[in-house]
Amino acid sequence: MQRLRCDETQAWVRLQSYFEDQGSQQDLRTAFGLEPGRFNAFSQEAPYLFADLSKNLIDHQSQNLLFDLAKQCELEKCREDMFAGCAINTTEARAVMHYLLRWPKEKKDLPESLRHPISEVHATLDQMLSYAEQVRQDEAITDIVNIGIGGSDLGPVVAIQALEAYKIEKKRFHFVSSIDGLELGAVLKQIRPASTLFIVASKSFTTHETITNAQSAREWFLAAGGTQVARHFCAVTSNVEAARQFGIEKCFGFWDWVGGRFSLWSSIGLPIAISIGPEGFRDLLAGAHAMDMHFKRAPLEKNLPIRLALLDLWYRNFHGFTSRNVAPYYRGLRRMPAYLQQLEMESNGKSVDLDGQRLPYQTAPVIWGELGANGQHAYFQLLHQGTDVIPVEFLVVKKATHGLEIQHRITLANALAQSRALMMGQAESDGHRHMPGNRPSTTLMLDELSPASLGALIALYEHRVFVSGALWGINSFDQWGVQLGKVMANDMTSRLQTGDMDRLDASSAGLLKRLRT
Repeated sequence: MQRLRCDETQAWVRLQSYFEDQGSQQDLRTAFGLEPGRFNAFSQEAPYLFADLSKNLIDHQSQNLLFDLAKQCELEKCREDMFAGCAINTTEARAVMHYLLRWPKEKKDLPESLRHPISEVHATLDQMLSYAEQVRQDEAITDIVNIGIGGSDLGPVVAIQALEAYKIEKKRFHFVSSIDGLELGAVLKQIRPASTLFIVASKSFTTHETITNAQSAREWFLAAGGTQVARHFCAVTSNVEAARQFGIEKCFGFWDWVGGRFSLWSSIGLPIAISIGPEGFRDLLAGAHAMDMHFKRAPLEKNLPIRLALLDLWYRNFHGFTSRNVAPYYRGLRRMPAYLQQLEMESNGKSVDLDGQRLPYQTAPVIWGELGANGQHAYFQLLHQGTDVIPVEFLVVKKATHGLEIQHRITLANALAQSRALMMGQAESDGHRHMPGNRPSTTLMLDELSPASLGALIALYEHRVFVSGALWGINSFDQWGVQLGKVMANDMTSRLQTGDMDRLDASSAGLLKRLRT
């Protein structure tokens, strides 16, 4: 590996020294008192959103040292390599080019090597959006059932829920991801064969959970009197032959340089396009592209994905914080914590560097969260008085679409109050009522939740994850831990049928025996 890993830089050594001398003792209340302009200094605009970083345990010195770290790790070269289509997914020898999925067709500032991929992208996009419009206009179709798992489920779910205000009327959307039959069974009770379109989303068309659910859905469809499988089933897959053997004729593909957790911009977004329409989907892509250009062009000091990633490294590797809470204060964003769990933990949940060497420091934190208004009456107790310091990310939307202004004003007030309470705390002689404060938070504010702003927000997180991985010297684009679980699940499925316990550990054998008797 030619680039320096973060812990091999001089900036890392200086950060350690600064943290021990001053950084670990920083008090936010004192910082705001000493620097009246702190809010302006540690906040910034980015496409479609505003970020307030001022309530974080960071100052000018630590921030400048973190910028030095990024430069010494050659972060800008890593960024250039991704946008040039280099095979930065080294373990699978693949480029990482999900940004091409939202690159405007008429925009020419691309390397010559990427001109052909961009033509393919727009040809597929046009076909997919044309089909989406046909489904939108087909009054006989009232229910769309998306069958997928991982990014093939979480991406469409988070976008359709977030953009409820833009959703087409008289069509219902259902999502089946779990292999637990209760999920598919509950959906099948709500639909009729003649008025349902099933979308089977699996790049390989071999994903065990997805194909099992798709086969069960087809069996139900035929048993309930359904006809014309080809009309009521379509697929998002690269394995067209397997889909045709299933009975599907309408297929939309995507490329091996699109990872599952980065795929909602591709044909995986078909249910999104049906919900919000082709124009809405193009707006989603445009918002993401605006954030791509911000990430590509903005200097480090004003580059929001980079600033957030550097803050993540500061917290994980110097403060030792083990998790980050995501608290949306807008119901449309309720699935963002789950979406970000996959995006960040599947990408950066790694313990070896690009050379396969064991890392001497921690990488991805645990990402977790819930709607903030609900969390206040549940886990916020731990945030305020628990023994762990957990940075919180507040997601707020300035203008609501629901028209209930009183509720929205109270929601926003609660978000502001919680970030202030985490910082200020409460001094009480009664220890039960004492809250230490000085607990960090970030606020990301959208003016409104639209296709464009949602696209920008998700792209912001994508680039933030990439930057963190580049600084840690890991490959953010493979997921061998996921593959191991799949292999073992297939083996155990066979054993549950046959009772074979050969070479099983005692615990697994004992559990298998109890399940079979």
